[in-house]
Amino acid sequence: MRVFVAGGTGALGQRLVPQLVARGHQVTATTTRPSKLGLLERLGAEAVVMDGLDAVSVGAAVANARADTIVHQMTAISVAHAGKPDMKHMDQWFAGTNRLRTEGTDNLLAAADATGVANFVAQSYGAWNGIREGGWVKTEQDPVDPMTGAPAEPGMKAISHVEDVVVKAGGAVLRYGWFYGPGANDDLVEPVRKRQFPVVGGGDGYCSWVHLDDAAAATVLAVEQGAQGTFNIVDDQPAPANQWLPYLAACAGAKKPMRIPSWLARPIAGEVAVSMMTEGRGFSNLKAKRELGWVLRYPSWQQGFKEVLA
Repeated sequence: MRVFVAGGTGALGQRLVPQLVARGHQVTATTTRPSKLGLLERLGAEAVVMDGLDAVSVGAAVANARADTIVHQMTAISVAHAGKPDMKHMDQWFAGTNRLRTEGTDNLLAAADATGVANFVAQSYGAWNGIREGGWVKTEQDPVDPMTGAPAEPGMKAISHVEDVVVKAGGAVLRYGWFYGPGANDDLVEPVRKRQFPVVGGGDGYCSWVHLDDAAAATVLAVEQGAQGTFNIVDDQPAPANQWLPYLAACAGAKKPMRIPSWLARPIAGEVAVSMMTEGRGFSNLKAKRELGWVLRYPSWQQGFKEVLA
């Protein structure tokens, strides 16, 4: 199968491209930077420079690839693109990614339509952002939380746009949990080691995790099966912050995280961080396991954190 991976040099793209190649697929992968073409070639892909926000650039790249499947993994949340992670100002931190999830998604879907590509797989997000009502663990039938009035609201609108237009076009949306693994650890572990990542309030808010290699494996299955609809791509163990954060600190060789009340955290870390730590909802992976036949190498963040940070 000819697979076009938009966003091949991201943390997930770099794990996905080799898995697709190993399964015998012919991969064309994109980057925004000419300096990264060699990286994609070493991973086994035909490498092209593409601007996901330029409809002409996207249309030409997709047409030249003669793809059977398009995989949308474009984001702009790396330090190089967006600066250091900043949940207090998430609207600014995610501004580029939000455009890629709206304008970029529309550009890729238009290119797919113009070239007759019927199979489309797109990245979404499902870690702590399930709708904040009812139980702590959400299925694909539950929407993401709109985070109305918070700095995360534009990001949640962008995610909803991806899910709406891709599913309507007959494609698959993969709600990935919080990534960890090669290329995804530093931004998480550094503040934990510096004791800059406290447990807020009771730390009762849930989160779902997924190792990058497991996320890539699920994506390969979605590509090969021509999957349609929404799938939560998370591990088996959604957990509250008061469990996963101290464990992560221990695995990283850090001191136990501090605990601070919500009223103190709000002006320092922002409303989004407080909501995540106190009210967040995780996600269930039962549908992905059942319908895609997905088997996780790291079914628990406990196993994964221990191995990755050893």
